[in-house]
Amino acid sequence: MQAYKSDVNTCSEVLAAHGLTIAFAESASAGKLAYAFSQTEQSGSVLKGGLVCYDACVKEEMLDIPKALIDKHTPESAEVTREMATGLKKVMDAEVIVSITGLPTPGGSEGPDKPVGTMFYCILTGERTYDYREVFEGSPGEIIDQTIAHIARSITQRIQEDTPDKK
Repeated sequence: MQAYKSDVNTCSEVLAAHGLTIAFAESASAGKLAYAFSQTEQSGSVLKGGLVCYDACVKEEMLDIPKALIDKHTPESAEVTREMATGLKKVMDAEVIVSITGLPTPGGSEGPDKPVGTMFYCILTGERTYDYREVFEGSPGEIIDQTIAHIARSITQRIQEDTPDKK
């Protein structure tokens, strides 16, 4: 069983209870986040879909993120992650939009202030935007799994704080 399964199940239940749908723009996680939500009992009612935009050119072409922004801040940055969420909101109709970038492996924009294990994600709910930067340790797979669990917990928290029940 994946370490994030319980958190994703809880999040999916909360989304369904509030009548909300979710969509993902994924870079570092390469679709694993949407896959995790597809494995829940509520997947048919909550999951709209996702876009894997691992390479910067996909971020530019599919989500309309300016190359200059990517060049200035790097593909693995809070600024690009926020733009990914904003771009996805324009092409996928979901009440909750999540984007994720980061450095689960060496070879990106890592440095002393942004070590391998640094992950960025953004959650859009209604008119609210929440930006996160977390640093995890472990293998690339463990970093992604920890990030998925953290994202699911964050979404659950935000929904419970920000969204009235639609029951």
